[in-house]
Amino acid sequence: MKKEKSCGAVIYKIVDNEIYYLLLHMGFGHISLCKGHVEDDETELETATREIKEETSLEVNIDTNFRKIITYSPFEGIIKDVVFFVAESKENILFPVDNHDDEVKSFEWRPFDEAIKKITYDLDKETLKEANDYLLKRLNK
Repeated sequence: MKKEKSCGAVIYKIVDNEIYYLLLHMGFGHISLCKGHVEDDETELETATREIKEETSLEVNIDTNFRKIITYSPFEGIIKDVVFFVAESKENILFPVDNHDDEVKSFEWRPFDEAIKKITYDLDKETLKEANDYLLKRLNK
């Protein structure tokens, strides 16, 4: 069994005292959170930072106090761990851009109740829910 590792983040911004989450519409047709493969000797934080910049062009503040690992098999014979952090967008950009490889077809910012319904995979939904719970506690909402 081949082992892979990716890192990313639940990206959010606060508008009018409400948390909005960034959803990525991927080329394969699913709606996901931002993540990508670890390259060379990168740390988890370095990978998450690079992937966010490549896939969204956003500058963010990553909070490593939230760290969630999900594990799944994307293809037969491969087991993949994905480490997620939370990351606040420093910019109020409505339409981020994938300047890297066109893997991301479009983006949307949604409040939690809408975002959780749109995300395709259950493990991503679970990650979003835990990130939302964490942020609500941290932000005293």
